[in-house]
Amino acid sequence: QVQLVESGGGLVQPGGSLRLSCAASKSIFSFNVMAWYRQAPGKERELVANLIGGGNTNYADSVKGRFTISRDNAKSTLYLQMNSLRPEDTAVYYCNGRIVSTTYWGQGTQVTVSS
Repeated sequence: QVQLVESGGGLVQPGGSLRLSCAASKSIFSFNVMAWYRQAPGKERELVANLIGGGNTNYADSVKGRFTISRDNAKSTLYLQMNSLRPEDTAVYYCNGRIVSTTYWGQGTQVTVSS
């Protein structure tokens, strides 16, 4: 059973930064795609950023230039560096990984941007 465990969420003021981590119980190389999603209250879950096996990355327009997705293969960990945070970034952030046709989700970590 593959497990994804997020950490790093919390309360931050507008303009601040946070780095989310997602520790995988399996080598990062096993995943075809890894991604971060978020879900705000009353809204649908949306893709924030993804990292495809070869290293290509994609970002939602709302986070381009502010967020960076990366991975540490040796630590089997996926990261999301979030800078210039805005109140509208407030959401539960989920780590996601796909191996062939099976998708795995973490439990989520709350990010709250508020003064």
